[in-house]
Amino acid sequence: MKLTKKLSLAAGAFAMIAAFATPGTVAAQQKFVSIGTGGVTGVYYAAGGAICRIVNKDRAAHGLRCSVESTGASVFNVNTIKAGELDLGFAQSDVAYNAYNGEGNFKDAGPFKELRSVFSLHAEPLTVLTRKEANIKSFADLKGKRFNVGNPGSGSRASLEQYLQESGLDLSYFSLASELRSDEHGTALCDGKIDGFIFGVGHPSANIQDPTTTCGAKLMPLTGDVVDKLIAKYPYYAKAVIPGGLYQNNPDDTPTYGVLAAVVASTKTPDDVVYQIVKSVFENFEDFKKLHPALAHLTKEGMIKNGLSAPLHPGAEKYYKEVGLLK
Repeated sequence: MKLTKKLSLAAGAFAMIAAFATPGTVAAQQKFVSIGTGGVTGVYYAAGGAICRIVNKDRAAHGLRCSVESTGASVFNVNTIKAGELDLGFAQSDVAYNAYNGEGNFKDAGPFKELRSVFSLHAEPLTVLTRKEANIKSFADLKGKRFNVGNPGSGSRASLEQYLQESGLDLSYFSLASELRSDEHGTALCDGKIDGFIFGVGHPSANIQDPTTTCGAKLMPLTGDVVDKLIAKYPYYAKAVIPGGLYQNNPDDTPTYGVLAAVVASTKTPDDVVYQIVKSVFENFEDFKKLHPALAHLTKEGMIKNGLSAPLHPGAEKYYKEVGLLK
């Protein structure tokens, strides 16, 4: 069932409310909007919560009530938006690119040309965390190890499979390719059930902080010819560095590469809904950036041009033109 819906009230209740409310606060105008995010310990869930907190702050005026859904992340969100069961969702820039163009995980389904960008958010370096005792220094050391490749609906899984394909490898490279969700892999690592996991995430992240603090987990660099080829081939990738000292027991910079997180919708998502969400975030921008460390360095200009792999949603475009961010 579509998650954007109008509340209908009994005629008597409506009359009572209307008698005491201004036109902008009539409860019958209220709409529920759901944003698909990721695991509850990831930045998607926290950033989605930040968006909804800003939107809901003024819900009496605009009639929009925003809620966050914990999901399987990027690929799941795009597919669920396509099915009409989510209004908006978070997606890695590479996943959105592949969905729009019918490539990668979306080759069989074909192009999703109704996909639309709302705005981009934080950078998402591909982060490989390994068990301290495994003494893993590079991707070559992961051969024959127990590695969490992520759930099939995640952008992290899609990026790993792309890396393996470029290397001429597949999941048999690992002795165990587990499919734990992002809210499960940290505990599994510290319990010795896996030797490492990959996770595309904004930093700092509790998902990475917990195992580095609890069991001394180590960040692994992700560099080399394969990375250079991927960056040259795909426009949505860029090199990144996880700063040294950001996480306990990891004093040195960790070079890697990654994508950007973006909020996406579809042409079915009403223009006024997207317009109001964008307006709420951009008109409370400084407060929004304070709601999570991964959002702290965002700029309005960067959010409407970086990492957007599908055309802008008309509702977002309307707001950006109104305030002069777009001509």
